[in-house]
Amino acid sequence: MSKVLREGCAAIWTALKNDYLKTPSTPAEWKQVAEEFEREWNLPHVIGALDGKHITIQNPKMGGSDFHNYKGFNSTNLMAICDAKYRFLWVDIGSYGRDNDAAVFSRSDISEMMHTGDAKLPAAERVDGYFLPYYLVGDEIFPLRQWLMKPYPGKQLDITQQIFNYRLSRSRRSIENTFGIMSSKFRIFRSPIIANLDLIDLIVQACVVLHNYLLLTDNARYVPTGFIDSYDNTGALVEGSWRNEATPEGLVPICRQGNRNASNVAKATRDMLKDYVNSEAGSVSWQHAHVTDAGVVLQ
Repeated sequence: MSKVLREGCAAIWTALKNDYLKTPSTPAEWKQVAEEFEREWNLPHVIGALDGKHITIQNPKMGGSDFHNYKGFNSTNLMAICDAKYRFLWVDIGSYGRDNDAAVFSRSDISEMMHTGDAKLPAAERVDGYFLPYYLVGDEIFPLRQWLMKPYPGKQLDITQQIFNYRLSRSRRSIENTFGIMSSKFRIFRSPIIANLDLIDLIVQACVVLHNYLLLTDNARYVPTGFIDSYDNTGALVEGSWRNEATPEGLVPICRQGNRNASNVAKATRDMLKDYVNSEAGSVSWQHAHVTDAGVVLQ
């Protein structure tokens, strides 16, 4: 059975990865992702949502403290970017559990490509008078970059910053749902995985590509109506039924610590995007109803 599992997962990955786990590699492909995000989540130029999860594992032989994370259990990391339709666009599998999101992402191939320009992102364009780049959306753990937007920090935020954070967190919900769908459907993530590290990586690889394959070929059964988070016509969150499944103990958020330094150019880019979502052209009718004077963003 061990041999069958190993060979089977490797075969699934090899057979499906080229067709069902394709990271965009041209400006036109990135723009297609951005167009879907704008239709689904009302935010322009978003090329993906970024986040990471701990995959709970049994302590590997000779693993030492490398896999022991800040929450007190052993894990490896799954870092991912998804599109607006909950499909994985890129994954990094198997980093040490002790590492946080920012550290894992900073060492990744996609981060290097974003820095060097090899990712082939489209050039910034004017949107209703605002000059906006194409960018990923992430949470507060990640460093702010021109190509990676995150919320304004702190609690003493003005109303325009609160609205920006709400709009950004709304689009980030796609990656939360992507992980939620996979962990609820592939129940190996419900408890610690007991296997050698190379086999764990193969299992995760197989689950990732099967998730994408099922979304594209059997979506109605894989993600039935009401299974994922949605918003009503007032912008209020309607949580998906995947949240009612048993808590996926094997897929846990990664430590919220990391490098928060940001360049002045990146801060100016975020400010411009903030101004856009608060403008007549970029606002949505219900966004003011989802922030409070106390600076709390209501999901």
